[in-house]
Amino acid sequence: MSFSTFTTPTGFLLPSIHSAPPFFTQQPHPATNATVTEQWSTLILTYARHRKLFVLRVEDAETVDNEWQEVLRNERINRKLLPSYLSSIIATMVVKNLAIYDPPGQTRSALLYWRLPEEWAEVLHGWAISTGQLNTILTFYEIADPPIPSPLSNIPMSLLRKAIAVLSKTGRAQLIAVADGEGVRLFQGTGK
Repeated sequence: MSFSTFTTPTGFLLPSIHSAPPFFTQQPHPATNATVTEQWSTLILTYARHRKLFVLRVEDAETVDNEWQEVLRNERINRKLLPSYLSSIIATMVVKNLAIYDPPGQTRSALLYWRLPEEWAEVLHGWAISTGQLNTILTFYEIADPPIPSPLSNIPMSLLRKAIAVLSKTGRAQLIAVADGEGVRLFQGTGK
């Protein structure tokens, strides 16, 4: 059997390791398992960035016809990632600060950091500059669901809050109470 890359219907290029049956099985040897888990983590984050997915749930390995099916399954070799292994991969990603459990207090759903909160802070600040939104009070909804799609479209509120907290620490953002929730005012600042 030859291993080859494969382009999914959404245009994502799966690496050749994805066509190796052992890739879908938790490995008994610790060093091998660590390597494969790292490969899974990289694949998950790369795919999430490609599809602009923020949340991965253990149940995504259990169900078909979901947004993760292209990565968590390989029908060409009749393999799928088991929920127990996905749970282990997510736990490793959380330990390595590549994800956080969201909501907190459970271990079946994680918010993926295909961009770290610090990187999202820079994206938010750059967006505010490029759209002329500096010194304007914006609701979280206006940022996450703008009339014109942006890199921040559909960003989860918990991740947006983290990005704003980063900007607040550098004097580039101020949280504001608004009538229908929370808002923020963004300032020029230097980011240092």
